[in-house]
Order: sequence, then structure tokens, then C-alpha cells
Amino acid sequence: MNFTRWSARLPGTQRRAAARTDHATAPDRRGEGSVPAARAERLTDEPPPTRAVDELPVRQVLDRVPALVALVHGPDHRLAYVNDAYATAFGTRPTGEPARDTLPELSELGLLPLLDQVLRSGRPRTLKSRKATDGRSYTFTCTPVSENGDGAASVGGVLVFATDVTDHAEAADRLRTSERRQRETAVTLQRSLLPQELEQPDDLRIAATYQPGGTEAAVGGDWYDVITLGGGRTALVIGDVMGRGVRAAAVMGQLRTAVRAYARLDLPPHEVLQLLDGLAIEIDANQIATCVYAVHDPNEGRLVYASAGHLPILVRDEHGVVLRADEPTGPPLGTGGWMHSSGSIPLAPGSTAVLYTDGLVERRDEDLDHGIAALENALAGAIGTPQVICDRLMRSAGVTADHDDDVAVLVLQHPARTGPDGDLFRNAALDLLGGVEAAPRARAFASGVLTSWRFPTELHDLGVLAASELVANSLQHGTPPMRLRLRRTDRRLIVEVTDGDDHLPRRRRAEPADESGRGIAIVATIASNWGSRRTPGGGKAVWCEFVLPRAT
Repeated sequence: MNFTRWSARLPGTQRRAAARTDHATAPDRRGEGSVPAARAERLTDEPPPTRAVDELPVRQVLDRVPALVALVHGPDHRLAYVNDAYATAFGTRPTGEPARDTLPELSELGLLPLLDQVLRSGRPRTLKSRKATDGRSYTFTCTPVSENGDGAASVGGVLVFATDVTDHAEAADRLRTSERRQRETAVTLQRSLLPQELEQPDDLRIAATYQPGGTEAAVGGDWYDVITLGGGRTALVIGDVMGRGVRAAAVMGQLRTAVRAYARLDLPPHEVLQLLDGLAIEIDANQIATCVYAVHDPNEGRLVYASAGHLPILVRDEHGVVLRADEPTGPPLGTGGWMHSSGSIPLAPGSTAVLYTDGLVERRDEDLDHGIAALENALAGAIGTPQVICDRLMRSAGVTADHDDDVAVLVLQHPARTGPDGDLFRNAALDLLGGVEAAPRARAFASGVLTSWRFPTELHDLGVLAASELVANSLQHGTPPMRLRLRRTDRRLIVEVTDGDDHLPRRRRAEPADESGRGIAIVATIASNWGSRRTPGGGKAVWCEFVLPRAT
């Protein structure tokens, strides 16, 4: 193989050779008087001109460059030349043989099809950062070599130029590994701030799903929670802290903790949001968060809620009709100066409710209402357990592992129980008209109901005693209207008394000489749990509950 002939035909070589020829044939006009004698004398003192690049031997240059160089020619890419660096990396290669046989390292890297493309198109191609058989990474540039001219039709070979980028590749790999670990740490932090196991109330079936968005380490502030309030009531909350990163996740964790503390006060939803709004300003005045807080009471068959700039709750009834809870909605948490209010939406037996964050329905190229409408359609046809519905809603919204935003979904069902299962969920209520006969009537009513529910004797007696003490407390300290309610589930017995006075009782130590003040202490001693709350229409409710023995 005549390497000199090939090297003389590299693209652009002909133009440089022509330029040298023109320069050599141009007449020397320095002696025609255009340059003064003194100037001519100074020119003779200058050092001789530097040797032109075109005059250097091409093979000598390629032999000494640290990059790997190989030259192939013809449709089967027969090897014409490899430089010393290439031979050092992969060993000496015999010339004249097809590259498929004599350059197996290029075949393993998938470079032979690239050589075909360069040969056909006459245009250079580059393959970035591939790890070769010698364990190092190279970036390969394949350049067409002209044999008889500059056009693509005259391309007869390809010059393969490989640059060692091992250090860059290893640095990039270390960076990717670091970013992956940072993301795993951030996602672990995010998930640790969410409930590790959802509370499962007696009357509801609940499931939740959280999907972190994107692949970078900056997770978001989406969160949810389920809080059993006692007396059969359940609080459900979902929220979204604006922004991404550890700061958003930290604010989310503080808000979630605060919600659990405020929920223990058993306040109406709008009062809980009012407290959260003030806390959000104290945590970070520049951090905005949306939130919806809802309370389910199985005795009312409704979901009472308040929203701080969050997306509407969706409820599908037992007939498949989807309702949207649009109002009332206040501004996000952290804005201040707004009085939130509570609303309600029916949640009868057989209904399913969905609480979600904007990552489920918001897309850059679509209107938000369009996303909510699409979610309504998906919910209308979604049946099965809450977890199945969660998964179906995520799939219908196109949420995958590389979704660009965090998504949280909370699904709750109020099952319609019939047959033997329905016998485990019973309600009984008695209106108390007041007077001295109210207490004995309440005891007789409680005894008859608990007997009909076939409770064991010990639990029957405890339930009657608790009803008697709560009614006596209401008669002494409360005002009409008064009502006794007994409720049983598959796990507990609940005794509740309501009256028109909003003064909440508290447990106190009664002195031996005191004739009163022992009722709440007795209830707190015999019951598994007790509490009180103010009712929306004014007045209060005092309740206690007993855990039922497990069936053997």
C-alpha cells in the first residue's frame, strides 16, 4: 500500500498544494523599488521562515501522535495503516486484510457499520465514549479519505482517529453514581416523611400511592396522611409544597407533623387549615403549600372538607356518577389574611373518593381542567379495591418512573355492607328530653341495644355504665337537645352523647368530699379511649370506645 499516495489525498490537501504552487510561481517583486533598501536589509537579518505544516511527512506525524490512528480502504475496509499508539493499545495489525478480521476491536464496538456510512456519504461520523477491549474508553472519529479528488464519489477509504477519554468517562460515571445516590437519599428522605403504614379505620378502606418525579435528586413536597380521630371519625389530608429539593421535603414533614397534632384537637377542617396557614408563614414565608383536609363521619354519610388552594376532591357514588367538590377553596397555605371555610360532599356507602396532587392531572401542553376531566372519566370506570383504583388512575394519567413531577394519590372507599358483614356494623340512637327520668331511660336503652347485639356480659355492663355516666354528665353540665348514640363496628363499640353546650369536659381528680366530678374519670378508666369535640351547629359531643374481643 502506497501510504504517501493516500496521505496526499486527505480532504483539503489538494487545495493547500495548489496554494503552494501558486506562491512558488508568483514573481518576486521585492527588487522593483516598492521596498526601500533599508527595509530590504532588515529582511535579510530575520530568521528563516518556519517550515510549513504541508511540508511535514504525514506518516511521521501520525506515528508520533498519542491518539490511535488507523487507515482502511475499499468496501471491505482493508487495513492500510495503524500508528504506534494503536499498535501499543491493541497490538500489531497486518495490513491488507479486511477490518472485520484484522481489527476485531472495532467490530466489537459496532464501528464497522459506521465505516460503511462514511464510505457511502463521504461525511465524517463520530462515536462518543465507547469502552474498548483494552479497558479504556475512546471517542472515535471516522473521516473519509479521497483517492482521486474531493467529491464523495472519489472516497476510497476512511481514517479512524480514536481519542482516549478514559479519565472523562470515569469522571462522568462517578458523577452519575453520585447523582444516583443523592437521588436515592432524597427519595428515601421523602418516603420516610410519609406514613410508613396507613391507618385503616373501621368504616373505610384506604390506599395511597406516591411516585417521585424525574431522575434528578430534587424530589418534591407531595404528602398525604390518614388520622383516626376516635368515635368512628377519620381525617384525611393531602398536600403539595411548591418547589423541589430537600427544603420542600423538610417543610412538608413539618406540615404533616403539625396536621397530626391539630387533628388530635378534633377541630373542624377550616380551623385546622387556619392553624396550618399561620404555621406555614412561621416555617418559611417564601414557601407556599396547597392542602385539603377532610373528615369522614360514618353517622353523617358525608365528607366535610376545607381546601387551601388544592385540587378538588372527586367522589364516585355507587351508581358510577362522579361528583367534583369545587367549593369552598381558599388560597394556599402561607399567604395569610384569609378565613377558610368548610364544605361537604356526600360519601354514602358504596362511594369512592380520590384526593390527589397536581402531578396527576397537570401537563405543560394541556389545560388543568382537561386533566381533571380526564381523571373523572378514569374514576368513573375504575372498580376494585382502593389499591387497584390507585394503580389504574396512575396508568390512565400516563405516570411512569420518568414522570417530570411528583404524584401522590389517596383513595378511600365507604363499602356498602350487607348480609353477615352488615350485621357487624350497627347504629342505635335515643333522644334525651331531660329530667330525672332521662338517666334511667338511657341505661335501659343501652342495655337493650347491647343485649340485642349479643355482646358478652362484661362488655355489656361496661357499655351500660359508660352510657350512664356520659348521660349524667350531659344532664348536669349540658343543655338540650341531648342525644345518646350507640355504634358498633367489626372492631369496637362506640358510645356518644351530644348536647347543646359547647363547653368541653376535662378529666380532673375528685377529692373524697366531692359529690361530683368522677363521671369522666370513670369513663376514662373503663374505656379503651375517650374524647370530646365541638359540633358544627353548636354544642359538643363526648364519646368513648371499647375494643371488641377477637373472634376465635
